[in-house]
Formats: sequence, C-alpha cells, structure tokens
Amino acid sequence: MKRLHNILEIFREELHNSIADEGVIVFFFIVPLLYPLLYAYLYGNESVREVPTVVVDLANSSMSREFLRKVDATADVNIVGHCADMQEAVNLIYRRKAYCLIYIPAEFDYALMEGRQAIVELYSDMGSLLYYKAVLSSCTEVSLSMNKDIKAQRLVGATKEQVDTFNHPIEYDFVPMFNTQSGFATFLIPAVLILVIQQTMVLGVGMMAGEEREKKRRGILEPHVIGKLPIEMLCGKALAYFAIYAVVSAYVFCLVPKWFHLIQIGHPGDLLAFLFPFILACIFFSITISGIAHNREVFIIMFVFISVPLLFISGISWPSCSIPHFWKVVSWLFPSTFGINGFVKINNMGALLRDVRHELVGLWAQAAFYGFTAWLVYYRSYGKHLKDIIEVAQERLQARWAEYL
Repeated sequence: MKRLHNILEIFREELHNSIADEGVIVFFFIVPLLYPLLYAYLYGNESVREVPTVVVDLANSSMSREFLRKVDATADVNIVGHCADMQEAVNLIYRRKAYCLIYIPAEFDYALMEGRQAIVELYSDMGSLLYYKAVLSSCTEVSLSMNKDIKAQRLVGATKEQVDTFNHPIEYDFVPMFNTQSGFATFLIPAVLILVIQQTMVLGVGMMAGEEREKKRRGILEPHVIGKLPIEMLCGKALAYFAIYAVVSAYVFCLVPKWFHLIQIGHPGDLLAFLFPFILACIFFSITISGIAHNREVFIIMFVFISVPLLFISGISWPSCSIPHFWKVVSWLFPSTFGINGFVKINNMGALLRDVRHELVGLWAQAAFYGFTAWLVYYRSYGKHLKDIIEVAQERLQARWAEYL
C-alpha cells in the first residue's frame, strides 16, 4: 500500500506540473489539438486539380488541337494560354502564371502519318511534384486513348465489334485499393497523426525533465520525489503521461479522421489493442531520451526537425525494401516506425491484429526495452538520493538497537 500511495502521489504531482507548465501545455495539448486539423485541412482536397498550364503548339493541326482539348477537359489540367515559342511560355512559369508547359513539335502530324511515334514534351515547375503528377497523368491518359483511336482507324474493313475488341481486348477497371482517389490526405495524414503523438510526447517529457535538472543544479528538489524509489518514479510519471495521451489519442485518431472524412475501416478493438503498446513505447522512449536533457530548450533544438526523416525511413513514403539496411535498422529504434505501418494497416486497410503481429511485437519489445532504460534514467538521477535515505535508515535502526541493548 505504501508503494501504491507513492505512485499515486507522483502521478498526481506530475499531472499537476504538466498542466501548470505553459511550455508543456503547448506540446501536450495545443500542438496535438491544432496540427492534425491543420494538415487535414490543407490536404483535404486529396489531390491537385486544374493545374494552370501553358501550351506551345508548333504543329497547329487538327490532331494536336484535339489532343490539347482532351487534356484541358480533364479535371487536373487547366490550359491558361497558348504561346508562340518556348521563351514566352517559360516567362509565364517564372512569373507563376502557370506551373506546367506542354510542347508539341512541328513534326507531330508528319510522324503520325508516316507511322512513326509522335512526341509530346512536358515541362513542369518541380517546386511541387503534385503539379507534375497531375499533368503527366492527364497527358498519359489522353495519349493512350488517342492511340487506340488511331490504331482503330487503320484497321481497314474491320467491323465495329472487331474495332471494340482491338481497343479493349481485356476489359478492366482500375481502382486503387484503400485510396480510391489516389489522394494525398489519405496517404499522408495517418502517418502524421502517429508522428504528432510521438514527437509532442518526446518534446513535452524532455522539457519537464530539463526543468527538473535545472532545479537540482540550484539545489531544489521536488517534495513529492523525496523518499521515492526509481520504480515508483517511473510508474507514477508514466501513468500521468498515459492518462494525458489516452485523451489526446482519442481525439487525434478518432475525431480528426471522422471530421475530415478520412478512411476508418479498422475494428475499434484491434485499433485500441495496437495503440496501447504504441503509447506505452512512446512514453518510455521519451523518458529514456529525456535523460540527456540538461535544460528545457535542448529537446526543441534536437528533435523538432527530425519528423520528416522519420516519415521517410518509416517505409510509408518510400518502399521499405528500397531503404538501405542501415537506415532501416535506425528506424526500428523509434516507435513511430512500427506505429505508422501498423496504424495504416489496421485503420486504412482493415487489417486484424494477427496481420500486424510484426509491428505489434516490435512495439511491445520497445516498451520492454525502453521501460528498463527509463528506470535506469531515474535510478541515475535519484540513485544517490536513494542511497542517502538507506544510510539514514540504517543509522536510525542502529541507534534504536543500541538503545534497546
């Protein structure tokens, strides 16, 4: 009962300190509250539409004009101007009047009439890959459609059924699985939600640890830690962080996707069973990393800029099989790697717990390992104080024994 009382006392004080510290409030509450809303709002349209595009059509033929009309009719391209030469078109791109350029050479029709491959060139402002993707996809779809029509026209004497069979020898309907719109929000937001939980927890816990070490250097020791064992410190503080992030996670993983109509097809029980070890691993990871925090500001400098590299090496934005083995091993040190992959599989793909057993085992292993290292952090920080307590207790025991004798 004494140990449980100590844990609850630390839990209560740590919860109070978290709410009383303005800097910690920013990372524990404000950032998790606003960042998911900001990302979901910015990428809510899922994909880029009506990209301003200019054209240089040196062929100026019925076939080239038909190609451009069909490209302009797609949802992703908006042809805003026809230029006489490349220099005029490039100037419009420099002035941000357009972001892509379609160039049709003069020999476009001659190549088609001679049975050769005609070429259409596409140039894009690579300041945004989404512009390039949108225009390239539209031009590719139109060129494939016109290819079928041109081939069908050259089938002399063929019936309509033969032409249809030639154009579509195998009927198919292309539907991207789990992301039917090929949208950016459906792809990016789940990974961002996981990173928001991990990074804000690391920064908040690190800030609180830095504050404690600054006070210890000034000879100030928090009253609620006096006489407490390292394991009691670990359990009490971890319980406080878990209570905070249980509420924050419910908002981030349940309400935000629901508000912005993101994919949520996972079973709630499986998602809860997966997020529990993830939050636990994040807590112990944050406490372990906080062992290097000598002041409040050091964690902001060290960790606020690594979110993008963690997203890249997680395997969600680039195939994990193509990531160098060294960086793949480095990614296993962070709970976000297993968290992102497992959360996407359950929430977006409808996977069951047995389908994410690799990620689940990884998170439990991290929770166990970082739990031990977190205990070492508190033992190192309060071990000397604990030894002093034991020595005082031994002296008192010896004094009472001497009185008894």
